[in-house]
Amino acid sequence: MVALGLLVPVAKAETLTDALIAAYRHSNLLEQNRALLRVADEDVAVAVAGLRPVINFIADAGYSDPRPLTDNYTAGIALTAEITLYDSGATRLGIDAAKESVLAAREGLLQVEQDVLLNAVAAYMEVIRAANFVRISENNVRLITQELRAARDRFSVGEVTRTDVSIAEARLAAANSLLAARQGDFNLAREAYKVAVGRYPGRLVRPTTPPMTARTVDEAKAVAVRNHPLIRRDQRNVTVADLNILRARAAMKPSVTGSLSTSLDQDGDTSNSVGVRLTQPIYAGGRLSALLRQAIALADAERAALLQTVLTIKQEVGNAWSNLAVAIARAEADARQVRASQVAYRGVREEATLGARTTLDVLNAEQELLDAQAALIQAETQQFVAVYSLLSAMGLLTVEHLKLGIVTYDPAAYYNAVKNAPTRYVSPQGEKLERIIKSLGRD
Repeated sequence: MVALGLLVPVAKAETLTDALIAAYRHSNLLEQNRALLRVADEDVAVAVAGLRPVINFIADAGYSDPRPLTDNYTAGIALTAEITLYDSGATRLGIDAAKESVLAAREGLLQVEQDVLLNAVAAYMEVIRAANFVRISENNVRLITQELRAARDRFSVGEVTRTDVSIAEARLAAANSLLAARQGDFNLAREAYKVAVGRYPGRLVRPTTPPMTARTVDEAKAVAVRNHPLIRRDQRNVTVADLNILRARAAMKPSVTGSLSTSLDQDGDTSNSVGVRLTQPIYAGGRLSALLRQAIALADAERAALLQTVLTIKQEVGNAWSNLAVAIARAEADARQVRASQVAYRGVREEATLGARTTLDVLNAEQELLDAQAALIQAETQQFVAVYSLLSAMGLLTVEHLKLGIVTYDPAAYYNAVKNAPTRYVSPQGEKLERIIKSLGRD
């Protein structure tokens, strides 16, 4: 490979690792999905609360039209408690489903992490590509300017015609136009880099050693099936769907509820009551059967989605593997073309000084060299992006697998604080939860 420079007037060098770390730390998309994961965590707390008593304080007062031997005003207070004693396992199944949904959401967050890091890689390499295109375009303008000056000198002594001068002038105008376009592309690349990484690029250092992937495409596909977060997410979703079928069946079975109340009226009289209620659905207009059929259909849909995701991921691995192979082959061929074009260009220039070649021959040889250099830059850029795309398709484009050496977001911290449904601001668990929420805030 050819070492490529970067035309950015900043002293401190910035590596691809630096860009990946910055992207991970400053991604709003990651922040959004972390918050959505905490929403899923709270679903577990909501489900757990279904096993606990519901205690209410009630105070009421009223007034009625005067009647003989009656008091116009009534008032009272009461304390009631109600708890589900038995519900055929519906609440427990709901807790299990909520926990599986949390694990599915974690896999979704991991996929977002992969997307963020891959976008950072693409943005990083695009800045390098665009900067090197600017560099070779500037070199091209400088060389054509020299050729134009030489053509004018030779025209002044009658060695070439006006046509040679005009050809050089036309090529210089085209080179300046291309330079302006590539400078614009470079500015666009800088803006895209800022979105992906969180800041404008400094002096980027082109990576030289891509990370390891797999020895064969079949091995890469096997790794993807085991590790890809979208596949693991869909596996969790299938489990959730199966649990929801059991919940729908449990809703058709009996449930037992216990209640306790104590009250005080306006005369100071108290009353207490304890009760147990058995509920058995007999007829609900077909609603419960419809919910069961719906749950079964959703489970079928989730299984089909899982199978389709596996096929899609395998296809993405195959595509990424093919793209990488093509990029490597192109880079090798383009490198040979650059070397040959350099020799040809030097030879044509020498022959032109001896009068054996025209200005057009020199400009054509230079254009071929320029095109070869641009093709090599493009192929090498695609090669690095293809490596990381393959890692992403395999489910390995993560901070942990890349060994970036930074502290990562712990999805279990918030879950562990809320999974038992603590009461915030009251219980010790609630105080711990407050500390965790504050620690999750962005720096």
